[in-house]
Amino acid sequence: MSAPHETKLCAHCGRAMTYRKRWERCWDEVRYCGERCRRAVRHAHHGALEQAILERLRALPRASSICPSEIARQQFPASWREHLEDVRSAARRLAAEGRIVVLQKGRAIDAAAMRGPVRLALR
Repeated sequence: MSAPHETKLCAHCGRAMTYRKRWERCWDEVRYCGERCRRAVRHAHHGALEQAILERLRALPRASSICPSEIARQQFPASWREHLEDVRSAARRLAAEGRIVVLQKGRAIDAAAMRGPVRLALR
């Protein structure tokens, strides 16, 4: 029986990836969860989104939290809905780094598996 493989986080979207048989020979090199993330270009606004999340949270009282849509509306006023998933991905990456915590119904959740309405807070 082989040792269990660790779960990894996608370098683009921040979602959790579990070991698959087809990755047997290259598991150490796997960085992306799928073709969409592998082919996606890391736009300059991805780093800006992470920075905007951190700046907004630092400007608020310590116990406060924000909705990802606040950042999307701030950064992309005309097309914020199209970029909401980019903001959520940035939040996943920040949570994976341990810089923020993702809350749902007031409780911390695993950012890699977040679904539905969430809030973001500083760790």
